[in-house]
Amino acid sequence: MGRGALLLLLLSLVAAAAAAGEVEQRPALPSQSTGGASSSSASSTGVSSNSVLVALLDSHYTELAELVEKALLLQTLEDAVGRGNVTIFAPRNEALERDLDPEFRRFLLEPRNLRSLQTLLLFHVLPSRLHASSLPTAGEAQPHHRTTLAGEPLALADAAVTRPDAVVRPDGVIHGVDRLLVPRSVQEAFNRRRSLAAISAVLPTGAPEVDPRTHRLKKPAPPVLPGAPPVLPVWDAMAPGPSIAPAPAPGPGSGKHHFDGHSQVKDFIQTLLLYGGSADILVNLTSLATEMGRLVSEGYVLTVLAPNDEAMARLTTDQLSEPGSPENILYYHMVPEYQTEESMYNAVRRFGKVRYDTLRLPHKVTAREADGSVKFGHGEGSAYLFDPDIYTDGRISVQGIDAVLFPPQEDAAAGGGASPAAAPARKAPAVTGKTAKPNKLRRGKWR
Repeated sequence: MGRGALLLLLLSLVAAAAAAGEVEQRPALPSQSTGGASSSSASSTGVSSNSVLVALLDSHYTELAELVEKALLLQTLEDAVGRGNVTIFAPRNEALERDLDPEFRRFLLEPRNLRSLQTLLLFHVLPSRLHASSLPTAGEAQPHHRTTLAGEPLALADAAVTRPDAVVRPDGVIHGVDRLLVPRSVQEAFNRRRSLAAISAVLPTGAPEVDPRTHRLKKPAPPVLPGAPPVLPVWDAMAPGPSIAPAPAPGPGSGKHHFDGHSQVKDFIQTLLLYGGSADILVNLTSLATEMGRLVSEGYVLTVLAPNDEAMARLTTDQLSEPGSPENILYYHMVPEYQTEESMYNAVRRFGKVRYDTLRLPHKVTAREADGSVKFGHGEGSAYLFDPDIYTDGRISVQGIDAVLFPPQEDAAAGGGASPAAAPARKAPAVTGKTAKPNKLRRGKWR
């Protein structure tokens, strides 16, 4: 009886020892650990050196691995590998370094957008093994959808795999893709953040103004629609100069210029240089080219009455040496309207005499029909439209004339008592080029 009880006690001890040894030999997976320290120790023993995560660190997709580390996702991926095989769609380093929008990259790396970065990276990982043979081909109409670790479905046709089975390991496979895969939730979060950033800066506004006549608040000016003509007159929008504008005034541009005025003026200057005449004054003696570029960019239009070389040669040194004289001469030859030879001729034919405003306030230039052409000015100091439509682009128009124009009260003083073109009566020029041709009127053939 005593021997039987002792035998039973020995058998029970042997069975308990065998069970304890079996428990010690069973490996612990990362997904089975629940505590912080135990999880860390389990992951360190559960991921081997031949793991797909280690291969990702040593591959050509190191940029993705660095983002995974910044997003604090190493433990999450180790747990996923411990539970089973994974498939990683890894963008090439060039797609993350050069092809990625810098604004979108800044959004992902901001600490407050950590959840969006994690969702983006987990969107590249499938919790199953998927080899190249299982990927859809280009001819398949129905796209294959697989659920990612981010919880959002991924259309495999959108992955654009360039290097299938780039890395193959026992616990997973890596496919190289040509671009970053962005889930819908991350794209919507980025769009919301960008919209908020655009309206977050509020421009300061001044105190309300009171109309002294009515003692009421002044109504704000109506908004200027894109492409609408400028609100301010051209004289108020110009920079201060000799006898042109009472004070500088800002242009009406809204910041979104629909015309590249500087490029247009550059082409206009090149055309004038080939034509000669007033181009030397415009380029060498004044800074009007830059001013014209700004005005055209803000929506203004100009018509330039450009004297030719023979007309400019008749100017004297005294006429150009007075302070502000080059600017005054050019301003009197600029009309703040867009006119062509046809529109001006039709106007003088219909109304007989037309007075055009110039940029030299308050002087105007008078145009009338004469000898089948358009004649500017008064009496002996007049000029004919000699070379029509030298340059027309919808904003700047250049019309060649054969004399330099002066305001009426300055005609006598311009040449020391005689006009620049002293002649008893001036007729329309017989030629419009450098070769002699028979007299031919451009207009009025019906007479």
